[in-house]
Parts: sequence; C-alpha cells; structure tokens
Amino acid sequence: MKQEITRTENSAPAREFSVRLSPTRRGARLARRLAVAQLCSWELPYESAEHIVAELAANAALHGRVPGRDFRLALSLRGTDTLRIELTDTRDDALPSAPAPGRTGPDAESGRGLLLVEALADRWGVTTGPPPHKTVWAELDLFARNRSYDAARCDDARAAAH
Repeated sequence: MKQEITRTENSAPAREFSVRLSPTRRGARLARRLAVAQLCSWELPYESAEHIVAELAANAALHGRVPGRDFRLALSLRGTDTLRIELTDTRDDALPSAPAPGRTGPDAESGRGLLLVEALADRWGVTTGPPPHKTVWAELDLFARNRSYDAARCDDARAAAH
C-alpha cells in the first residue's frame, strides 16, 4: 500500500492515496473499506465516495480481471474541495459504456452500477493507457450537494473496517 502526503513551501498539503488490490470480491470490498478509512483520516465526507468506490471496484474485479494482475484504487484531493477517485485495471479492451436507463430488466442482478456512479459523481469518465490499462474515474465536489464530514459516522466506519 502506498500513501503519500507531500507539502511544498506556501502550499496546502496534497493528499493522495493509492493501493493495489487483487481483482476479487474480497479486493473490491477492501477497496471500499480502505477508501472510507482514508477519507475519514482526511476528515472528508465519505458516503458518496464509498458507493462509487464499491461500484467501480466491483466492476474492476468482474470486468477488468486478468489472472495475475491487480487493480489499483487511487484517491486524490484536487484543490481544497474536489475528490478524484480512480480505479485502474488491465483490460483496456473492456471499456464501460455510458449507462442507459431501462437497459436492464427489473429483476436483473447487475447492470446498474454506472447509473449509480453517474447519479452520485459530479463528473466521471474513462481514460486508457498505457496499454493494457484503463482507468475509470469519478470526481466529487465535496462540499456541494450537502456533503459534510461527520466525525461520529467515521468512528463507526473505522470500527467496522477493523
């Protein structure tokens, strides 16, 4: 696990977190828990980010899985109020498409994850490269849409992560 916090003269601290995980359900669940723990340590709201990480990590484990290759979760704070979430896997041939409402039946067990990402994120997209990588990213404007840091809920989330 790589965690990096840097500071240059007269600047706010850059906050970055990155970890490689196995492309399994367990790896996806761990991505969600680590994201929550990291955001709590930065004293940032985590609820929307938790759901986005859960969906993108599940997709990386299911659709981006290549035996023997991990996926990467990265979180970074851009400026003072934009959180960028990135999930990188090694299947650049399996690009997600924009969600289409009503494309899945009411009893379908999958196919709605990117609809959730689109609803929760302020922006999201996909970048490719270097081969064979692709990164699905989402950005949250942290203090928009009534997102706020709740220390008590972070304590509960930290307890659940251990």
